[in-house]
Amino acid sequence: MAILQKHGKNSGSDLASLREGDPDSFGPVGAHSQKKRAEATSYWPRPVARIWTAVLLLGTCLLYCARVAMPICAVTMADQFKWSKKESGMALGSFFWGYCFTQVIGGYVSDRVGGEKVMLLSAAAWGAMTAFTPVLAHFSSQPIISLTLGRFLVGLLQGVHYPSLASLCSQKVVESERGFLMSTVGSGSYLGTLVIGGAGSLMLDMYSWESVFYVSGFLALLWAYCMWKYLLKGEGPIITLESLGGGGTQPKMTRRNWLRLFKQPAVCAVIITHLCTASTFFTLLSWLPTYFKETFPDAKGWVFNVIPWLVAIPSSLFSGCLSDHLISQGFDTAVVRKLMQFFSMGVSSIFTLFLCGTNTFPMAVAFVSATMGFTTFSHSGVSVNVQDLAPSCAGALFGVMNTCGAFSGVIMVYFSGYLIEATASWTSVFALISLVNILGLATFLVFAEARRVDIDGLKARYHTIHI
Repeated sequence: MAILQKHGKNSGSDLASLREGDPDSFGPVGAHSQKKRAEATSYWPRPVARIWTAVLLLGTCLLYCARVAMPICAVTMADQFKWSKKESGMALGSFFWGYCFTQVIGGYVSDRVGGEKVMLLSAAAWGAMTAFTPVLAHFSSQPIISLTLGRFLVGLLQGVHYPSLASLCSQKVVESERGFLMSTVGSGSYLGTLVIGGAGSLMLDMYSWESVFYVSGFLALLWAYCMWKYLLKGEGPIITLESLGGGGTQPKMTRRNWLRLFKQPAVCAVIITHLCTASTFFTLLSWLPTYFKETFPDAKGWVFNVIPWLVAIPSSLFSGCLSDHLISQGFDTAVVRKLMQFFSMGVSSIFTLFLCGTNTFPMAVAFVSATMGFTTFSHSGVSVNVQDLAPSCAGALFGVMNTCGAFSGVIMVYFSGYLIEATASWTSVFALISLVNILGLATFLVFAEARRVDIDGLKARYHTIHI
């Protein structure tokens, strides 16, 4: 009797080569092969994937237009409503409190019923809430309370976007093209920040801060309608209790599987690294407009609100193409993910530290642009690594990651406001951001992997198979 031992980073392909010879002779292994072939047929054809990529890119762009509307208008609103730095930090950070609560449930529902349905419903809701924000401010005797509540609700509604995106990508996109899709769609965050930074600054100067919220909310509602009309063909995004409990597009993970999943060092590394990446990005996103306004008061808002994000867009696209190319050339997937994350957290931290010693506006814009450009490499690193590890529950697991990131974002945004007020210097904030990035990078470099760990069937990789 011959005994075949399974080893190596790409056990799925090894098992597939065995199954294809005689699936019936392997019992459950043959069934797993049929399941894999069924999953392959559910992937989008490339032309359809390209259309969805463009639509999701636009949706993420509008998501960030609504998200960044508050930081763009924060200085003007603080002057009008007489807010302190701590109150501004509370209003800015309230978004992330709401953002924490819907990540996991959004990913779970997306894994069960499809990410496109969850994304559509949430976009219609947060678009309406964004347009309604100025009304909350003007019809309340305590604008700080009503706006904090409003931003909390927007965060609550936007919290499902990225988990549903991760779920949709794992279900509909082949592995060799996921890096490109995630980096392209991820660049929508920078495109949205760019658009609202430029157009929002002009609207702020020419009209009022209210116009920024009105336009952002209306465009999100228009996107949701077009997605429903032309991609979903007018079908209602109906989510039933039956679809949540029994059916679904992915096999249901048991509690035992979830516990086993969270015991994996690679999964813990992804969560910790994403926590660090998200918290530092959210801090920069929230406070950079204020940093430029206070440090360089004569500078034009459209310059520092546009140029860094103009650099980030091609950088994100380049990272996706580079990672997919390296993997297609035979480089180990885990090594490629770590390389992308090294640029995202390691190299970007160098330029963040350079901000501590600069006192000229052009140099500050250059360093911020380099920081944001290299930060985008995380879309081809930790963000897509969750799909390598757990494609069957990528939405829910990404929700766990984003919950941790959003919670740390709340703490860092608020704590940064405290540091600025206590030290009267931005150096402490930039040093804190760099320290958090280095800790996250070290964790990822040591523990990250790219093998699949989400289903019991892959344990066969470590077992002996008798022939």
